[in-house]
Amino acid sequence: MELWKALLLGIVQGLTEFLPVSSSGHVILAGKLIGADGGLFFGVMLHAGTLIAVCFAYFSKITEMIRRDRKRIGYLLLATLPAAAVGWFFGDAIDAVFFGGEWLWLFFALTALLLLLAQRRMRRGGVLRPIDAKISLIAGGAQALAVIPGLSRSGTTLSACILAGADREEAADFSFLMSIPIIAGAIVAELFKVFSGSPFMAEISWLSLAAGSVAAAVCGFLSIRFVQKFVKRGSLTCFAVYLVLLSAATLVAAACGVL
Repeated sequence: MELWKALLLGIVQGLTEFLPVSSSGHVILAGKLIGADGGLFFGVMLHAGTLIAVCFAYFSKITEMIRRDRKRIGYLLLATLPAAAVGWFFGDAIDAVFFGGEWLWLFFALTALLLLLAQRRMRRGGVLRPIDAKISLIAGGAQALAVIPGLSRSGTTLSACILAGADREEAADFSFLMSIPIIAGAIVAELFKVFSGSPFMAEISWLSLAAGSVAAAVCGFLSIRFVQKFVKRGSLTCFAVYLVLLSAATLVAAACGVL
């Protein structure tokens, strides 16, 4: 893989991991359009980059939780269980059915619908509740569904928390913190496949691997900072409109044989 392709995929991974638009769906699309496939190990490196980004962005809150808020750590672990179970038992089947990209248009559209429902819930207002075990499980169920490419992890978990009655800012923070154990788990799972004999390098140099992971880390950090500010006042509708247009474009491209 050429250096510019690795950089581009790293940028796409970093920006879309934390925006509510599906990083896996965008990386699949970008890879098909530019003819790039770095293999499993490249995917590990990109995920490692975004993991570094969220840990760096939330370093102070993570240390605060470890020192004084163990209950929040318990909620995060509780929210991780559904996705971990789905990935463990159904991960290979999901990869086989959905990672070809044929269904991206549908799940982009479903993500858009979830965002619109969450935006409607925010406009209605009402009594807000702190993150608790119930909301954690709801968000965890949403995260489990988001293992399907095109169904945004950040979008589904953010929407689930808001629909369950959480404050939008707290929902965004919880969604980002939820990504730490699930991304770490994905890295472990991908490394297991790598060392089990799966093809993993796909003609990619160490320079390209490093460039992709650094790009993912830097763009992931910038994406987190943007969403943190945007979610205070911005509307999720703009992301929903983008996803509807992307869904239509993806469907047309697939019908024309471009994808």
